[in-house]
Amino acid sequence: MKILVVGGTRFFGIPMVRKLIADGHDVTLATRGQHKDTFGSSVQRITLDKTDESSVKSALCGKSFDVIIDKVAYSSNDVRSLLKHALCEKYIQMSSCAVYQSEHLNITENEFDQKSIELKWLDRPADYALGKRLAERAALEFMDEKNCVFVRFPVVLGENDYTGRLAFYAQHICGGLPMHIQNINAKTSYIHETQAGEFIAKLVDTDISGAVNGCSDGIVSQRDIIGYIEKKCGKQAIISQSGDNAPYDDVCSDKSYDCTKAKSLGFAFSDISSYLYSLLDNEIKQV
Repeated sequence: MKILVVGGTRFFGIPMVRKLIADGHDVTLATRGQHKDTFGSSVQRITLDKTDESSVKSALCGKSFDVIIDKVAYSSNDVRSLLKHALCEKYIQMSSCAVYQSEHLNITENEFDQKSIELKWLDRPADYALGKRLAERAALEFMDEKNCVFVRFPVVLGENDYTGRLAFYAQHICGGLPMHIQNINAKTSYIHETQAGEFIAKLVDTDISGAVNGCSDGIVSQRDIIGYIEKKCGKQAIISQSGDNAPYDDVCSDKSYDCTKAKSLGFAFSDISSYLYSLLDNEIKQV
């Protein structure tokens, strides 16, 4: 298949593109060109700025693809600038579990229906969740719902994570720095970068449509993460109102996501314990 990947040179985009190449697809990467990739002659490349519609138009106007995988959809205008100028048979958008407004175990895809919200054409708002909801809604202005897939992941973890969020805990505990944590016991879901990327690549060759959740089996809390680091470092975490705000502290109660739809494709997600603690070991070594 002829596939356009918007983004894809960082984090879980890397295993995604590798899998697309391995599966024999004709892959074109559309990025700002700020990060070098290691795909060599296996892909074609287009340079564009998603936030500048004239740039997108110049790069993509009149081009068509079997599939567009949009990893850079943070607002309705992000989606409009792309789908207004590039044609495709299937559109796969990297959405987020942030679109859900309730917290509980086994959240299903139908708990957020993009058709139910009012469309507003916005640049990337400060409210990440709002931007993701509007990005899903905007796609339906250009594509039939049956030709859209909205991939909803929780926080992605992995060796190529550039956010520094997991490193925060090792740095603060091993370094004796105070952290501000409100919801230390609330458990939530994560997913590993390799499975996140390979799952998106798998969707290219399936008939699945609409929203689909993807996450590792099992849930963990900040207390689980902190307790492991404390044991490894031999130091106790300093929890203080005046400490730096912990990055995974936005969960008030236990929550997880139902992945029945994803697993119906034959895709198996690993248990979070199979990779979380080795990632923490690496962060501790870095400290």
